[in-house]
Amino acid sequence: MTTVATTSIPSPVDGPARTYEVRTFGCQMNVHDSERLSGSLEAAGYVAADGAEADIVVINTCAVRENADKKLYGTLGTLAGLKKKHEGMQIAVGGCLAQKDKDVILDRAPWVDVVFGTHNMGALPTLLERARHNDEAQLEILEALDVFPSTLPTKRESTYSGWVSISVGCNNTCTFCIVPSLRGKEKDRRPGDILAEVGALVDDGAVEVTLLGQNVNSYGVEFGDRLAFGKLLRAVGAIPGLERVRFTSPHPASFTDDVIAAMAETPAVMPQLHMPLQSGSDRVLRAMRRSYRSEKFLGIIDRVRAAMPDAAISTDIIVGFPGETEDDFAETLRVVERSRFASAFTFQYSVRPGTPAGEMADQIPKAVVQERFERLTAVQDRISAEENRRQVGRPVEVLVATGEGRKDASTHRLSGRAEDSRLVHFEVPTGAAVPRPGDVVSVRITDAAPFYLLADAVEGPESLYEVRRTRAGDAWDAAQAASCGVPSGGDATRPSSARPARVSLGLPTLRVATTPIYSTTDDLR
Repeated sequence: MTTVATTSIPSPVDGPARTYEVRTFGCQMNVHDSERLSGSLEAAGYVAADGAEADIVVINTCAVRENADKKLYGTLGTLAGLKKKHEGMQIAVGGCLAQKDKDVILDRAPWVDVVFGTHNMGALPTLLERARHNDEAQLEILEALDVFPSTLPTKRESTYSGWVSISVGCNNTCTFCIVPSLRGKEKDRRPGDILAEVGALVDDGAVEVTLLGQNVNSYGVEFGDRLAFGKLLRAVGAIPGLERVRFTSPHPASFTDDVIAAMAETPAVMPQLHMPLQSGSDRVLRAMRRSYRSEKFLGIIDRVRAAMPDAAISTDIIVGFPGETEDDFAETLRVVERSRFASAFTFQYSVRPGTPAGEMADQIPKAVVQERFERLTAVQDRISAEENRRQVGRPVEVLVATGEGRKDASTHRLSGRAEDSRLVHFEVPTGAAVPRPGDVVSVRITDAAPFYLLADAVEGPESLYEVRRTRAGDAWDAAQAASCGVPSGGDATRPSSARPARVSLGLPTLRVATTPIYSTTDDLR
């Protein structure tokens, strides 16, 4: 656990330590918030359930996706049955949907014990104890930030990679987005606090960090420095021992050339960029209140690629915004073809109560939105496949991860991210050293699919397989030894023929991605 600051938190009920589970719906900001929630609970004496039925279930919600409330209330319905059988079980709901719906949650699910918002995450242990003591639900929704989330205790689920929040809130007024009303106006952290947190992560063994913000490249607006984000990238990239720096998500309107220069000139900043497009139609962008137009967006893409020819660029796109015509949609396809994105998160627009777009006329019929969505994903899948096939034959350095390859055990491959954030599944040659999560392997790409690259073992001059053991791998070893008694390094040097066909060795895992994390179980991508 990495703790930036401690707070006075009541201890849980006497007796054996109560267990907790945090379930996260939404983006990286939600996942990072969940690390804070876990840290606060452990600082108060609770312990992770680690797959067992928990005494306390915390749901950290999202309000952006169409099925957010359905997913929440479906989960709460299931938990209601468990709670009847589990004496003393408590259920807490926090995050964006809690901030938005407030006491609606208790009306629809009166068996919930605690409802808290985005501005008072640190109050969770106190609210749980108060609900238990008073035997009644606790609702606490603050309208302004209580303490900056990064001052809360944090339980990091990855030993080799971590998120660091540099700002919270957003000053934009996009008509489709409810985030500003839930997260508030942008508040920037002091540079020294950010650098101290990154330094603490590196000291703990991390070799990669991702800087987070709702509009990450507007960092500095609160203290009046338009160039602050580029300066921060350079400063973070200069921290000894840190090998990979990423950030998400920037806004095209405030993306300046000094940031491109900082990316290109700082070796630790990775050649990867997530740049939300939303629409390729200038008319729709204007209706969305996105303060840039397609040509400005394409100009940014061109300048990034001029400075970093091998950069992988991803994006977000909304299909079916109110009033979108076939000509507007054709403009989006034009920009997608021109941009050659490595990947794209594409969304079907749906009404969000409380947003200006939700009250606009000319809402697009679902069938039309679905048809356009399918055309767009077909185009982007083709481009992703073509761009990935261009990587075949290239040597890449892969940061070995846990939880990235769902079929690793059955395919006898390991997985991780290349420097440009592409997912790589690689084969360990027979008899070769097996890397640990956090180690770096050099391999050559042998095949490609739209969503991943393969690097299988081959013989001859094209063969490439080298393992660089890192401090992050050492930290993973130490965590393994502490959590399940596995001798440090006990499995890393065994030949693959002598190892069980498995990848995960029991460490609690968290998918560490560098593009937004969205549900893969619904019909939106």
